[in-house]
Amino acid sequence: MRPLALTMGECAGVGTEIALQAWTRRREADVPPFAFLGGEHHARALADALGLDVPVAAVDRAADAEEVFADAFPVLPVAVPSSPVGGRPDPVNAPAVVAAIDRAVSLALAGEVAAVVTNPIDKAALYRSGFDHPGHTEYLAARCGIAAAPVMMLVSDRLRVVPVTVHLALEQAVKALTADAVIHCGRVAAARLAADFGIAEPRLAVAGLNPHAGEGGHMGREEIEIIAPAIDTLRRDGIAVSGPAPADTLFHDRARRGYDAALCMYHDQALIPIKTLDFDGGVNVTLGLPIVRTSPDHGTAYDIAGTGTARPDSLIAALRLAARMAETRARTGRRDGVD
Repeated sequence: MRPLALTMGECAGVGTEIALQAWTRRREADVPPFAFLGGEHHARALADALGLDVPVAAVDRAADAEEVFADAFPVLPVAVPSSPVGGRPDPVNAPAVVAAIDRAVSLALAGEVAAVVTNPIDKAALYRSGFDHPGHTEYLAARCGIAAAPVMMLVSDRLRVVPVTVHLALEQAVKALTADAVIHCGRVAAARLAADFGIAEPRLAVAGLNPHAGEGGHMGREEIEIIAPAIDTLRRDGIAVSGPAPADTLFHDRARRGYDAALCMYHDQALIPIKTLDFDGGVNVTLGLPIVRTSPDHGTAYDIAGTGTARPDSLIAALRLAARMAETRARTGRRDGVD
């Protein structure tokens, strides 16, 4: 299989060090070959500072990464103007962060890499340099020429969740919740569970917004006026979908056996259960792109950047999942966001 493209993320965060640590565990953790898009000299300096026995090899092409991966950490060099310092983002390096993402996407669209795995970025640091997209996902969609909103799915071995509204204050999330949004997320999730995860007949469970799923309208009418009509539309599409279900009974062991992914109405309703079940192994997946993209389910971790204490588990899970998704997508032959 072609190698993966792994971006460095925010230079002053943990991206480079967890990439180095993932490479040291390539055999025991069955890490698929990747080309690291980042600073060659920074990778060498950081490996030395952390006492990691990691030979760094600059490569000219993504394809070369697979050849050297067994013996060296392959870097497709991205020029980083200022030497990164852990926990101290430098605005002068912001264009390099974006350049790494751009090149990874271009490689994926050209078929030179199987998938893109992105390390965490600092949106505030990028905003200060003129970055005008709400976040990573929206930028990737724009780079891929996708007009429809991509869908976030958080994945672990024990649970898959899709937040219908994402990075909004709770009051704003309630106002933003619409039947169309639920329908869009349900359609994209069902299509990609089939195409990228190999689930022939995906089953979706839909959480209610209010306690007890509104209790017949006594605790809110969103379930009656927004969520239930969306579920009806998804069923007419032929999707196996249940709900709206009270969120407090949707995530225990027995309940999780009844669905392949849960649609949640707001950010924490989705992320609290998956992070409780598997804090270190969760993966952020973007559905609805013509390329496979995954990411570790954590941030830049400025507080521990450069200390060697950051764990690579989520990144390793993201790399492994990206490889599996790319293989499944190649087998099904389905690339579009909504099939």
